[in-house]
Formats: sequence, structure tokens, C-alpha cells
Amino acid sequence: MTATNTTTRVQKLRALMQSPEYNVTAFVVPSEDAHQSEYVAECDERRLAVVALDSAALFTDGRYFLQASQQLDSNWTLMKSGLPEVPTWQEYLVKNLPAGSRIGIDPLVFTATDAYKLETDLAKVGSSLVPVANLDLEKKGVAGFVVSGLDEIAWLFNLRGADVHCNPVFFSYAIVTPDYVNLYLQEKSTSAEVREHLGSEVTVKSYETVFDDLRALSANLKANKQKFLLGARTNLAMAVALGKENTTETRSPVTDAKAIKNETEMEGIRQCHLRDSAALINYFAWLEEQLANGVELDEADGAERLQQFRAEQAGFVGLSFDTISSTGPNGAIIHYKPEKPNAARINPDLVYLCDSGGQYIDGTTDVTRTLHFKTPSAHEKRCFTRVLQGHISIDSAVFPDGTSGYLLDVLARRALWSDGLDFRHGTGHGVGAFLNVHEGPHGCGTRIAYNDIPLVPGMTLTNEPGYYEDGKFGIRIENVMLVRKVDTLHNFGGRGYYGFEHVTLVPMQIKLIERSLLTHLEVEWLNAYHAECLEKVSPFLAKDSPGLKWLQREAVSI
Repeated sequence: MTATNTTTRVQKLRALMQSPEYNVTAFVVPSEDAHQSEYVAECDERRLAVVALDSAALFTDGRYFLQASQQLDSNWTLMKSGLPEVPTWQEYLVKNLPAGSRIGIDPLVFTATDAYKLETDLAKVGSSLVPVANLDLEKKGVAGFVVSGLDEIAWLFNLRGADVHCNPVFFSYAIVTPDYVNLYLQEKSTSAEVREHLGSEVTVKSYETVFDDLRALSANLKANKQKFLLGARTNLAMAVALGKENTTETRSPVTDAKAIKNETEMEGIRQCHLRDSAALINYFAWLEEQLANGVELDEADGAERLQQFRAEQAGFVGLSFDTISSTGPNGAIIHYKPEKPNAARINPDLVYLCDSGGQYIDGTTDVTRTLHFKTPSAHEKRCFTRVLQGHISIDSAVFPDGTSGYLLDVLARRALWSDGLDFRHGTGHGVGAFLNVHEGPHGCGTRIAYNDIPLVPGMTLTNEPGYYEDGKFGIRIENVMLVRKVDTLHNFGGRGYYGFEHVTLVPMQIKLIERSLLTHLEVEWLNAYHAECLEKVSPFLAKDSPGLKWLQREAVSI
């Protein structure tokens, strides 16, 4: 990767900032869209940055440290969020910009909660927020609640779309009250089929009219001394239209309901993972054979062929995210995306990391496996085994009701810590049911916010510890799991106990495992997992196919 020259773009942005129309000292470039989506449409793809008249800083977390350091030019300072002494972007605005600064933000993409808190902090140094259009795009017990999350609306109305790459959602808003439900759609989404599905109890209105309706609601709410519920990630523009005094902010109730899958959703998730596992096994068998025969393939070739194997599976709709097909040092770039002509040749002498997933009519998948096509070094085997031990520890955990993913996270890191190793990303996230591959509100990781959300039966959670050495290799092992009830010998406190059911069934590569590091229980887990892979996925592979032979060779006891 090479640095991108941004001098002209930064100069043009600063000229706009200084124009009489805006007159701002700094502008915050958001990483969100108007719906606070984790995955955004191409037109909304940005990383969070603060551009002042004499400086520019880009903020990102550990997933992008290496990539950002390679792609940023001299116009930018990289702020490695989460490291000691590195301020948050909000702290940066207060402490690093001159007192009395006018800071431009786009009210459509900043949440009301964040904006109101930031206004209070900035006021202490005489600075202020100035709602402006997004300068990147300038040229081109409540009365009801507003739903603005695209995946929440898709789930609530049982609809799917294709407005955001790899996410089956559509641009929309909704207003829900005890008396009426309004769904705001773009004209292209308002087909007769959609209207028939929604029935007479849902009023379909134009996407652009939602702010007019909110302003009209504001007067009624004030007159009747009522409040509307806004999700904590609702954009500032919607909060302003309703009036701050007329709203109550909390986590969206739709987010909580969507996270707990019903029996139909859970069974769909199980079934699509069987087919998806078969596709991945077919790919690994094909890739191994091609490399053994001396065929030169780059990372993008591999990603394309894997998509073809997935497309052969019943119910396949598309990818759930861009495939991370990475060889050697590129595997250390946690969210790497191979693109021609810069994609590296897959080198069989180096570690290969593949993180991929599919969207199916009955579920969404996300799986990572790490392979070596020749002979791994002793160090690579030890690192892989430590990651595997963390994966096994999470998968086999039994925990009482009320336990959060924040509390379980240490299990994924214990083995790595014993060697003085760690990883800079979360251990797990929720996965939608034919929806976004990243789904909250729960998760497993070091973010303290995860401690607010206990894991309960019906939730999905990925299990994906890893280890990365810059310039050398990356290792990650990822399965999707369902939280389930567990029968225990006792039931202390009458609380009930939970565990996990893994639904991803792709073998762990034996040649990368240092068996002497594994405990007896870890060996038992691995052998049982491989037996399950062989039993459940074999029926989805053609007789005598390379994929079936690969599975039979890899899914063995050690």
C-alpha cells in the first residue's frame, strides 16, 4: 500500500471552511451515515477525522493502525484511538483546538446524545458546535418512537433491500405510535408487492417528508406535554426537528428485540452455516490444489473464487462483507481488502488468512480460518495454538445468567497473555438473521459498554480471537455461535446457566497446531469439533469431490 496524496482535497475543504457561508475553525468528518449504520453505502464511506485550518488528524482503532500508517500522507496526523495518551476525537476538539473555535458538524450523522454532551464540554473553553452540511458532499410511557437504524427497520417490517453494499437494508425511517405507523421510503422501494406485504396498518410515505412530519409532531407533543422516544444513535437533525424538550433518549427497543433470535431464525442460521461451511471447504480444497500445481493466484483471485463457491449454495444472495483474502504480511492488516492490481500473490510459503461471509435467505455468516500450504515455523504454530486455545475457551464457557461478553473476553486472551501476546480488536459481535453481519447491542470485548448487555439465549455471537505481527503474518479463528441454556449439576442462586452452540463447521488446520501446548480437555474439544464437521457437512459435499476429500483429511483427531 502507498500513501494517497490528499493535498488538493484538504486545501479545497479548508477554503470551504473559511468561506462566509460556513466560517468554521474546524470540521469533523464523520464515519457514520444518517442512520448510524456500521456498514455504509459507498457515498458515505469515510473515516473519522478533524480538519482544522492548520492541522488534520485521522482517528482510528487498532484494526486500521497499520493500513492508515501506510496510506496517510504528510497532511495527516494518525491518532491511534485506545492507546495511552491518545485523546478521543471529542477530547481533541476541546484540548487541541484554540479556545473560541467554531467547529462544523453534519447534524444528519452525529447523534443527539453525542452532540449535546460535546456542546457542554466545548462551552467550557468558549468553543461551539456549528451544524453545517457535510462539506465532503456539499458539491455533489412515550407517545411513540422514531426508528432510524436501517437494520432495525428491515427487521421490524420484515423487509430486505439492497441499498448498502453487502447489507440487505434500504434507506428508510419509521415513526411508530399506538395509533399509527409511518414508514418513509424512497420511491424506488415503494412497489405494489411491498405495499401488499405491509398491509393497511402501515402508511407508506416519501423518505424526504420525515422531517416535516417530525416538526409537525413537535407542536403536538409540546401542547400535550408528551415525549417521543429517540434511540441513542438517532441523528441530531431528527432530534432538533422534534425538539430536545419533547424527546427521551435511550437504546432503541428494536435493537434489543432484534438481537434475540426466535426458533425460526436460529434454525435458519444453523442451516445456512452448513451450506456456507461446505462452500468454504470447497474453496480451501481448490486453493490448495492450485497452489500445489504451481498456479499463480493473487488474493483477489482467491476472493472471487470463494464467492463463486458460495453462489453455488442454495439461498445465496451475496456477500456479507468484502472478503479478507490475505497472504503473509497482509494478514496483519485486520480489515484488509485485496484489490487488483495491487493484490499480492498468494505465497504457499506464508500464512494465509481468510475472513469471509455470505448473505443467505435464511441467515448471515461470518467465518475466519488461517492456513499454511507448506510448512509453518515453530513460532507460527505456537501463535496459532495460543489463538486456538482462546477460541476453545470461549466456545466451551458456561456462565450464569447476567454475564456479559465484557466479562468473558479474558477467556479469549488468557493463553495469548501467557506468552506476552494479545490482539487489538473485539473477541466477538452479534450477527443478524439475513441482516447486517455486525449486530448489537451486545458483544464480547474490552469495551466497557459491553458490560451493560448480558448475554441471553437466542443471541448470536462470533468467537474470533487473533494475533498479528506487522510485516509478517496474521492469525484469526472465527466461528458464529448461538447463546443457549445449559443444564448444570447445580443451579446456584437459581439463576440459570448458559453456554454456546457453534454453527460454523470448518476444520482447524492440524499442521498449524502445536499439540504439546494443548490440555487434555482442549484436545477432546478439537477432536469432537472435527467429528461434528465431518458428520454434518459431508452431506453437502459431492461424492469423491476435492472438498469432501479435504474435509476427510483435515477433520481428524490429533
